[in-house]
Amino acid sequence: MAMTDPLGDMLTRIRNAQTRKLSSIVTPASNLRANVLHVLEKEGYIRGFERHEVSPGLSEIKIELKYHDGEPVIRTIRRVSKPGRRVYSKIKDLPRPFNGLGIAVLSTPRGVMSDVEAREANVGGEVLCQVF
Repeated sequence: MAMTDPLGDMLTRIRNAQTRKLSSIVTPASNLRANVLHVLEKEGYIRGFERHEVSPGLSEIKIELKYHDGEPVIRTIRRVSKPGRRVYSKIKDLPRPFNGLGIAVLSTPRGVMSDVEAREANVGGEVLCQVF
């Protein structure tokens, strides 16, 4: 059966792994997932990620989760724009998750970036997820 929301699947895997206090998880690879993980790594929410080729044409991403004093760094991670309801935002309407303490990950014409980078680049786009 085909997966309808690959990004939502990855976010759920991260949420479930942090509930179990796992140090790393594996998810199927895609460019969108890698771009979102790059933003999360740059903002300090995960330790890092690596793309591994399992077989020709089939790759996986290993995500190293981050903890501080035994608690997950990511307290909340939720999907905003879903396949059934896309959420777009103009530059002046960009969300400030948790009064600026969290980030929103956006897909813009200039690539996937955080809400802070989108304000600096003066671009809006699709709000993929929010992280705190």
